[in-house]
Order: sequence, then structure tokens, then C-alpha cells
Amino acid sequence: MSHPTPLRLVVMGVSGCGKTTLMQALAGALGLRAVDGDDLHQPESVRKMSAGIALTDEDRWPWLQRVATSLTSQSISDASEGCVVACSALRRAYRDHLRQQVPGLRFVFIDGDATLLHQRMAQRAGHFMQLQMLESQLNTLERPGENEDDVLTLQADQLLADQVAQVARVWAPDAEMSR
Repeated sequence: MSHPTPLRLVVMGVSGCGKTTLMQALAGALGLRAVDGDDLHQPESVRKMSAGIALTDEDRWPWLQRVATSLTSQSISDASEGCVVACSALRRAYRDHLRQQVPGLRFVFIDGDATLLHQRMAQRAGHFMQLQMLESQLNTLERPGENEDDVLTLQADQLLADQVAQVARVWAPDAEMSR
């Protein structure tokens, strides 16, 4: 008997859009294992970002590989539960790399107004991503194109409950919401 393919999601977008918050909410609502991509950065990369230095592709490729591995690694409790990862995945090449590594991967892109994102980052305490890095991320961002059918776009100013419900409707229609 074949088992359904576990749901694998990447919640993507620039810093301050709400990736981690949505990732945690989706994990709870859909019974997915949650991984914050920020936790997968090497210490050198965290030091660079803390100093306001943008990462290079040389920094990002190994990190993206760790993201892919986290999406496909099996949980101790249930290998079929699925996984949701918060990961910026700003460029199409990064998303394509993840797609190649994780068959059936789906993305949730949180798009937001620069003013809102700036406000959110200014209010955030204790995060290594510095406010001045937002402009660099916005410049790097390649919004998902029409031919990226595996991407659901949400707005950063939507209510969290509405975001979760929309993701569940589109990517996990048979999921039992555990709210």
C-alpha cells in the first residue's frame, strides 16, 4: 500500500514578512514538523548578517542544501508527517535548487509593502538580521513568476488565521486543522 507524499512547504520572503510566524502556525494547524531556516546558517554567516553584510551565493548554497536536507529528513516520530521551513528563497535559482532536491516541494510567498516590513523589523528585538539589510533583500528578491505553479502568494498584512486557512485550502485540502 502506498502512503501519500508528505507535504513539504517553504514559507519564503524577505526579512520581516512573517515567515517564522506563519511557519509555526502552519506546523501547528497541519501537523507538520517546523524548521526555521535561520537556525541552519553557519556561525560565520550569522556574524556577517549581524554586522550588516549581505550574504553571497557562496554563503547561501551550503545553507540551501541544509534547508533541502531538513525538508527531506525523517522525523523520529513519524516519517510521513511532512515539514514546513521558513527560508527566504529570494531568487528563482534558490527555489529551483530546492525543487531539484525536494520533489513535490511547495512554496508560500509572503509579499509585503516595504514600509510595513521596515516597521516590523524595527520592532523586532534580538534578531541577527539588521534593519539596514532589508533594502538589500528587497533588491535581491525575484518575485515568483507566473510559471512557478508551486507558489502560493499571500500578503504580509493578512491576518495570520486567514493565511493559514488559505494555505490549508490550496496545499493541504485534506488536512485536519488542529486549532
